[in-house]
Amino acid sequence: MTKNTNSDAREDRKTRLTVLVALCANLLIAVAKAVGGLISASPALLSEAAHSVADSLNEVFLLAAVRRSRRPPDHRHPFGYGKERFFWSLLAAVGIFVMGGCFSFFQAYEALTSPGQEESYTGYVVGLAVLGVALLAEGGSLLRAVHQVRSKPGDGIGSDPALRTVLAEDGTAVIGVLLAAGGLALHHLTGDVAWEGCASLAIGLLLVYVAYRLGRSARDQLIGEAVDPELSRGIRELLDAQPEIDYVAALHTMRLGLDSTLVAARVDLSPGIDSERLELVSERIKRSVRERWPEADQVFLDVVEAPHHTRDHPSAQAR
Repeated sequence: MTKNTNSDAREDRKTRLTVLVALCANLLIAVAKAVGGLISASPALLSEAAHSVADSLNEVFLLAAVRRSRRPPDHRHPFGYGKERFFWSLLAAVGIFVMGGCFSFFQAYEALTSPGQEESYTGYVVGLAVLGVALLAEGGSLLRAVHQVRSKPGDGIGSDPALRTVLAEDGTAVIGVLLAAGGLALHHLTGDVAWEGCASLAIGLLLVYVAYRLGRSARDQLIGEAVDPELSRGIRELLDAQPEIDYVAALHTMRLGLDSTLVAARVDLSPGIDSERLELVSERIKRSVRERWPEADQVFLDVVEAPHHTRDHPSAQAR
C-alpha cells in the first residue's frame, strides 16, 4: 500500500507540474494576445485571448482537483474524495465552453456583420508576432503534457481527467493559434475582415466540441462509470476460479477515483460451508482481488451458501 501511495504522490507531482507549466504559459500569452488583438483590432486574436483566459482559469480548477482528490476518507465521505477530480474537470469543460467558445462566436458575429476596415501594416505584424510567441509557448506546454502521457503506464491519459484536460486544452490552443494566424494573414492579403470572422467561428466550434467531449467524460465518471470490460472480465474469472464459489450471480464495479474502484459481487458458494469458514473464505477472496488489482480497494461480497435441495431447482438455475 505504501508503494502505491508513493507512486500516486509522484504522479500527482508530475501532473501538478504539467498544469503549472500550462497555467504560466496561458497567463503570459493571454496578456500578449489581448494587447496584440487591441493593437491590430483582430477578432481572431481577441478570440484566442479569451481562449487563453479560459484555459488559465481551468488550470486553477485542475490544480484544485489534484489537491482535493487526495484527501483521506472521513465519516461524511467513507470512499474518499477521488471524484473531486471529475467534478473540477467538469467545471473546466464548462469554462472552455462559456469563456472560450461563446466569446469566439461573439467575435465572429462582430467581424462578419460589421463593415471591414483596412488596418495598418504594423498591426498585422504585431498580431502575427504575438501568435508566433503564443505558438512556441503553447507548443512547449503541449510537449510537456505529451511527455507525461507517454511516460504513464497503461492507458495513461484516459485515467486522469486533469491530465486529459490539459492535453486537450494545449492541443486546441495550438490549432487555435494556427487558425487565428491564417485568418489574420488572409485579412492582410485580401483586406477582408471576414477571414478573421471565419477563423473566430472555427475557433469557437473547436472549443465547443472539446468542451462537449471533456464534459461528457466527466459527467459519466461523476454519475458512476464502470471499469473497462477487460478488467471486469478478469475479476469475474478470478471469482469463478475460487474452489468455494459455485457461480457468480452478479458483478458490479464503479470507479471512485484514479486509483480507487468499488467492486460488489453476489456469489453463491458451494453447500456445506459453515459460518466460521465462510468468513475466512470471504476475506481471502477479497484479499486476492485487491492483491491482483490494487486499484480495486473497495471489495464487497454478498455471499450466499446454496443449500443442497435448491441446487438443481429450475428457478435457481435460471438465476
